[in-house]
Amino acid sequence: MSITEPRKPPLARQSSSGIPQPVRQLSQHSDLAKTVIMSNVLHSPTAPTQPDRPVTVPPDYERAQGTDKVPPVLTNSHREYQTSLMPPPTNTWLPLNGAKPLPAQSRAMGKALTDTPMPSQPGSPQMAARISGSSTPKLRATTLDIPGLTRSKASPDGRIAERDTGAKLIIIMVGLPARGKSYIVKKIARYLNWQQHPTKIFNVGDRRRVAAGPPLSPVQHQLTRSIDGALRESVRSMTICNNVEDGEPLPPPAMLVNGELASAPSSPPALSEGSTTSPSASEIPDRMDQSASFFDPNNKRAKMLREKVAHDTMDDLLKYVLEGGGSVGIFDATNHTQERRQSLVDHIRRRDPNINLMFLESRCEDKGLLEANMRLKLSGPDYKDKDPASSFTDFQERVAQYEKSYEPLGDYEEGKKFPYCSMIDVGRKIINHQVKSFLSIQMANYLQNFNLAPRQIWLSRHGESQDNVLGKIGGDSDLSPQGWRYALALSKFIGQQRVAWLEHQKEKHANTHFPPRAGDTTPPNPEIAARADEEKNFCVWTSMLKRSMETAQFFSEDEYDLKQMRMLDELNSGAMEGMTYADIKNKFPIEYDQRRQNKLQYRYPGAGGESYLDIISRLSRVILEVERMTDHVLLVAHRSITRVLLAYFMALEQEEISDLDVPLGVAYLLEPRPYGVDFKAYRWNPDTDEFDHEPNYKLRRARHPDA
Repeated sequence: MSITEPRKPPLARQSSSGIPQPVRQLSQHSDLAKTVIMSNVLHSPTAPTQPDRPVTVPPDYERAQGTDKVPPVLTNSHREYQTSLMPPPTNTWLPLNGAKPLPAQSRAMGKALTDTPMPSQPGSPQMAARISGSSTPKLRATTLDIPGLTRSKASPDGRIAERDTGAKLIIIMVGLPARGKSYIVKKIARYLNWQQHPTKIFNVGDRRRVAAGPPLSPVQHQLTRSIDGALRESVRSMTICNNVEDGEPLPPPAMLVNGELASAPSSPPALSEGSTTSPSASEIPDRMDQSASFFDPNNKRAKMLREKVAHDTMDDLLKYVLEGGGSVGIFDATNHTQERRQSLVDHIRRRDPNINLMFLESRCEDKGLLEANMRLKLSGPDYKDKDPASSFTDFQERVAQYEKSYEPLGDYEEGKKFPYCSMIDVGRKIINHQVKSFLSIQMANYLQNFNLAPRQIWLSRHGESQDNVLGKIGGDSDLSPQGWRYALALSKFIGQQRVAWLEHQKEKHANTHFPPRAGDTTPPNPEIAARADEEKNFCVWTSMLKRSMETAQFFSEDEYDLKQMRMLDELNSGAMEGMTYADIKNKFPIEYDQRRQNKLQYRYPGAGGESYLDIISRLSRVILEVERMTDHVLLVAHRSITRVLLAYFMALEQEEISDLDVPLGVAYLLEPRPYGVDFKAYRWNPDTDEFDHEPNYKLRRARHPDA
């Protein structure tokens, strides 16, 4: 129909008497919603009142409870009957007698039961009313959302919808300094982002360092009134000023115009005696010393600043999760008192009562592990470029200040029914309480597979196959002669690296002492260091495709544990298995273009066709096993598998996964560390039959967009 043509009325239907009857467009409202709407209209303050009289049930009126039966057109007697059954309304949806509706009412719906509302997404689990556009939150079962594997009207691609707050998660870290919190949150964020659940870490310490400012050196002390100092003061005054009432102006920020300070920040008025609000900028020194005394619970000024910074950081987290497309926000701070934790819960619930939250505590009972963790903190931002010995003493004093008021998770949280997970010695012991949501269960399962064992994780594509030579994708071909050469060279190279690693660990163990001295670099776990001279098992995993199994053929089963896994099979190309990219472009141009536009989500047509999201899902169990085991492992896989595995270990962005360049003939080494992962690449040289280390190797996009 042209947009200039008048809209045709709906066809009339015939009544039992043969007289045409007008046909109404059926509303998308349920029977109950229609009844409530009509009741609200009739009870409007502007509606004319009528004298009371007995109410009789119209004989032609039926109410089919629990069915989809549509009631007849309402007459005056029907309305009177409905009115007698409904309680007085608490709000008015639409004014009568020609009154102009409010803008908000106009946006909410049209005339009652006469217009079909615009299509909208259905209610999703625990959607807040402000988000769903309804006056009543819709509470439905909160079930799993897996990108690429689940689909609903609220989430057509399987990702958690922005308004689906009941499926999102806020993780609040708990624990004293040097307990491995940063290590844990980085691994959690890496895993959840890899699973395509957008996750972000919000570190209170980073904001605290900006708000309080670093201590001044003698030279810097003379520059406190410089432009840089004024700008910092402006940021601080905006951060720690009193709560501003509605209608009151905010403190003006300092700005640079043509390189000069245009306006100096004004300080808010000082607090009156007995005030409990946050301190003003004038009450807090220009620069606050952030040594151990800053964390003394009796330091009221510093405590006020820390509380304000914590709530500002939580506001940023809530904005990300509720409005910024995030699924999980991680609040990284000590949160060492019940008062602070309760304050954070109240702050979250005021913004959204339905969002899931979970406390995650990290505790260290192993003295050697704690000592090593403290040494690692000396390379952090608080002690950068400072004397190691004095820094270590100051950090110990800081921890002692926190210990004065530390309250571990336990009875208080259980009494409040707060979900929590308590990790002891980075996974040696785990306590879970009320962990029930989909994302929190996934995270708790992941946490149980943590370990700090030093080990090597090797990744390599199979040797060159006959289909590689022909440019075909998929299939199950044998290795080419060049591929067989690579397979033999790989087995020799891994054997050499296994021996070299063991010798290095023995030397490292011989030079290790506890407690560490200033400047020492020590293993993260003393218990594991004590067994460093023992040779580890070495696993070799392949897919169930011939080119992968043949690449591992030269590994002796007496020295290596060989295993085939279908989870490591190449991405299935469905109906396009065995074709070249040129064939696909010529025969299936639409599919070819769709894949190039979004390789991550594109799924090949035909039986068994997969997408990269399918690969991520089936590799989840492999990742958990690699994280759990303490042995060395070599995974001989395929291009898509190697891309996805590297994306996990290297924390790559979502858009980089499907375009990563992973050529044949390269072996990747990944060694877990307390601060992340050490990455190295070795390229096979066919001329020498050796693997050469490439120290400047960088992961990059593939040159050919089809690859």
